Amino acid sequence: MAVCYLGIGSNLGNRRQNILEALQKIRALKDTRIIRVSRIIRTDPQGGPAKQGKFLNTALKITTKIPPLRLLRALKKIEKELGRVKTVRWGPRSIDLDILFYGDKIINHKDLTVPHPRLFERDFVIKPLLEII
Repeated sequence: MAVCYLGIGSNLGNRRQNILEALQKIRALKDTRIIRVSRIIRTDPQGGPAKQGKFLNTALKITTKIPPLRLLRALKKIEKELGRVKTVRWGPRSIDLDILFYGDKIINHKDLTVPHPRLFERDFVIKPLLEII
């Protein structure tokens, strides 16, 4: 089992409900267990188009047997199920699920970079993450 840390954010629709539904779907993934979830915090958008709504963000610690790229695909499927539509980079979204860390792995794949490349630039990731580490 790998210990992983995920980031979750939402700034469209019922943001809190979007996060809660994402947590339910992650909890339902085979061979995956949620260990800890941070408080949900409210943050200003960083980057992307102007006049976006504020985000709600949280982080979670999981254990999983799902390999990294397969976990990424599972998270992208959850995003789609929860209504995420890709528009502009860093634009508004109903849900955003990111793999922040996957065990002690360093991954540089065209579809996945771990640790998350902008992790240390973003308070909305760092603050919830520090709560659960």
